[in-house]
Amino acid sequence: MKSKTEYLWFETPKRRDLVNITGRVEKIVAESGVREGFCLVSAMHITAGVWVNDEEPGLKQDFMEMLERLAPVADYKHHRTGEDNGDAHLKRTLTGYQAMLPVTKGKLDLGPWEQVFYAEFDGQRRKRVVVKVLGV
Repeated sequence: MKSKTEYLWFETPKRRDLVNITGRVEKIVAESGVREGFCLVSAMHITAGVWVNDEEPGLKQDFMEMLERLAPVADYKHHRTGEDNGDAHLKRTLTGYQAMLPVTKGKLDLGPWEQVFYAEFDGQRRKRVVVKVLGV
């Protein structure tokens, strides 16, 4: 069994953002030497997630607007801790924090329109994503 672990670092200029990381993940898979296996992409912060969908501006805007409707900026009980990011925690919960992606014939095996995104909900500070490739 082969494995490779790398970390992608982010510091988004906006508090909320979607960053397409597909190319970076594909490069890690290629460098891993894994021909058949899996690639785990996991946000390592509780206010960020991983989203797999289409690279289409309208869809990305619709997604962020949907999350805002479901978890709007509001006065959450979490804010009693001195934080102001209760909505970011909830948005991450709705998005999910990781994706397990197939590796086939040495390549990330995504559907025709699928792309991998780092979803940031409380940005403007340094955060990371772990990419772990396992297989033969």
